[in-house]
Amino acid sequence: MNLPDENSPALEPTVSELTPLLEQLDFSLISQLNADPQATAEGQDHRSREVKSGHFVPVAPTPIAAPEYVSHSRGLFQELGLKDDLAHDAQFRRIFSGDLSAAPAPFRSTGWATGYALSIFGTEYTQQCPFRTGNGYGDGRALSIAEVVHEGKRWELQLKGGGPTPYCRGGDGRAVLRSSVREFLAQEFMHALGVPTSRSLSLYASTEEHVMRPWYTPGSKSFQPDVMKPHRVAISTRVASSFLRVGQLELFARRARSNAHPQAQQELKMIVAHAIEREYAAIDRARPFGEQVLELARRFRARLTALVANWIRVGYCQGNFNSDNCAVGGFTLDYGPFGFCESFDPWFQPWTGGGQHFSFLNQPGAAEANFHMLCTALSPLLDDAQQGELAEIRDGFVKEMERTLKEMWAAKLGLHRFDADLFSTLIPLMQRSRVDYTLFFRALCDLPEKTDRLERTFEIEATGDVKEQWQAWLDQWNALVRDGERDREALAAGMKRVNPRYTWREWLVAPAYERAEAGDYARVRELQSLFLSPYTDQETELATESDQKRPARFSGLGGVSHYSCSS
Repeated sequence: MNLPDENSPALEPTVSELTPLLEQLDFSLISQLNADPQATAEGQDHRSREVKSGHFVPVAPTPIAAPEYVSHSRGLFQELGLKDDLAHDAQFRRIFSGDLSAAPAPFRSTGWATGYALSIFGTEYTQQCPFRTGNGYGDGRALSIAEVVHEGKRWELQLKGGGPTPYCRGGDGRAVLRSSVREFLAQEFMHALGVPTSRSLSLYASTEEHVMRPWYTPGSKSFQPDVMKPHRVAISTRVASSFLRVGQLELFARRARSNAHPQAQQELKMIVAHAIEREYAAIDRARPFGEQVLELARRFRARLTALVANWIRVGYCQGNFNSDNCAVGGFTLDYGPFGFCESFDPWFQPWTGGGQHFSFLNQPGAAEANFHMLCTALSPLLDDAQQGELAEIRDGFVKEMERTLKEMWAAKLGLHRFDADLFSTLIPLMQRSRVDYTLFFRALCDLPEKTDRLERTFEIEATGDVKEQWQAWLDQWNALVRDGERDREALAAGMKRVNPRYTWREWLVAPAYERAEAGDYARVRELQSLFLSPYTDQETELATESDQKRPARFSGLGGVSHYSCSS
């Protein structure tokens, strides 16, 4: 895949180049919901403060200095009806590196930041808010600048790293190039994997501006970062149907329950109605509002259970699945402390600030806690009878999650139906041999009958009883997949559509953002190309590197096997 060269000449900053984008701009959130009454129209609102009411705060982004092109998503440009050359247009670069001062209409000179609440595994928190009230928690460095409506589909454009907002909690509002590269690539990768996700539009990096962040010295095996380092700043534009979060609905529900201000109940109803319009437009809005709310809960439950099953299918661990990182639309949001499981470990957790409650195979439990918080947020909008219906929907989460997971595991294993005995034997064997999660399931797609076909995926060599146990499991599995005399070629092809050929390997991604720091973006683009076709065999040097277990020298290495969320 040929990506645009970073040295391509920038086009003249003419409005005509932007016309296809300008013709699609819209602003439904700020036209339908309430602005913070204490906000200023000019959007010069860059210091941490309490925001006690309103759905959004108008904020002018802070441009990064001397931005240059890193990459863009050809696929998303195409979906939005935009030409690839636009990513190199000087005015486009100016806008999407945070400068709205001269953006042509209907762009506005301000974007908007939103507040949300925080719940961790079902427990409400306010202590991370500098005011201990929960009124200072929200989009600290993320600013939406517009919505685009193309072919009947609405997308929201949000700058990540666009400067401080009232929710910055004293931070600088910047995102470093390292984390921006990771999020940009991860969104491209997850979309190609078929996992619902926010998307990547563009990535620009400053050639002059740096910020200090804690990180790891080369070769460090420290658990926490052990040095302060200067990092180049960047702005990535992420795109989604909306950026409404469970924590956002929670914030307004908390205010409604406590009668925090006279419009609290109405503001809760307004944002839930907006969420239905943006994310669940198929719900009939002629129905009584309480019925719409119940249908929202049902549909969100279905999306959330499917999302988490997809995460586990591809080896993804969100790392910090709080309610503020849980999109109401049921897609993956906020790629901060995420990682992909290489050597199989049910408790895999790459984030140094996390714990087992957010680990790889505990993600269904975290999702259940977030669903409970959504139901709690919707509760003030329902009458007594509807409260009972909502409780039934909430109580049905575990059963639906279990059913969805069983369907996913059956598909990964090429089975007609989930087999509990086979599965319960497999998981401890995978853990004991420390199998490479992606390589193992892809090897299984070749329908092996002997364990030697699988052993190249083992980190710990299988000998003696363990080898015999693997062979017994493989015999049992082969008997099940042969059930019904299925066409083995079709079976293998079906399994390969479920089990990716390539995965995210942090030890390959880290050199890409390290080279990017020096202005060399070639590796970023090579990874982007690899990630765009994760199910297909590729004949590149990078694909060959990716087709191996993590080398031992990276085990326990800070910034590779584990990392902080200092982005």
